[in-house]
Amino acid sequence: MERAPIPVHALAHRPLTAAAVAELLALPAEPRVPDDVVEAVVRQRGWSWEHHLVCDSLRTGYGHVLCTEGYIPFGHPDVRHFLVFGEVYPVDPDDDDVHTRNGPWLYGLMDDWQKLPGWSGCRPGTDLDCEGVLARAAHAVTECLGSGPERTVVSTAAVVTGPALTHRVWRTATHALVLGPASDNGPYGYLTHLQLSLTPLSCGPELPPEEDEDGLARWITAHVDW
Repeated sequence: MERAPIPVHALAHRPLTAAAVAELLALPAEPRVPDDVVEAVVRQRGWSWEHHLVCDSLRTGYGHVLCTEGYIPFGHPDVRHFLVFGEVYPVDPDDDDVHTRNGPWLYGLMDDWQKLPGWSGCRPGTDLDCEGVLARAAHAVTECLGSGPERTVVSTAAVVTGPALTHRVWRTATHALVLGPASDNGPYGYLTHLQLSLTPLSCGPELPPEEDEDGLARWITAHVDW
């Protein structure tokens, strides 16, 4: 019997494109930028700082939110980069205050995500809406890399709350790309990013086999969690 969709309070997203994926992939190999010219480089690229939705992040010219370990994304192959193209407010069955305490300010945050240029959303939504966003993003990654994911697994890896969603994994010679949900570590884990992570392969051991779902979940968490 087909299961019923799992509700989420709200979903906001901006389509991921092959060009945005290619830009992300190029960041580790770019020349390093001295601290005193970072602001100028950000402006020249048509980017801007985003300190409200994700602390110390950047909004790219494609309209996504980029988070980088160490704050500066240019020319650092040994750090993690997370490109956020969706934000989810999951339903927490243990949250009794959704209409009084948590709901109002979390819906306000979701409003702020949805107001970003080129972003749209739905309220309420379901896990199927989230999966649709992830599937379209996966097509963009496949188009950029020329091949489909090496691993596909439905899990709650790196997620504090919310439904299990699909993670997809690609690898280059030096980096892992993980597409899927990850905890938004800002507002107490109530929200969930839909993101593409570009992280050094040294973050974890060899990619586990398809049937090892627990091993894949640990591998994913090792690569996409701070």
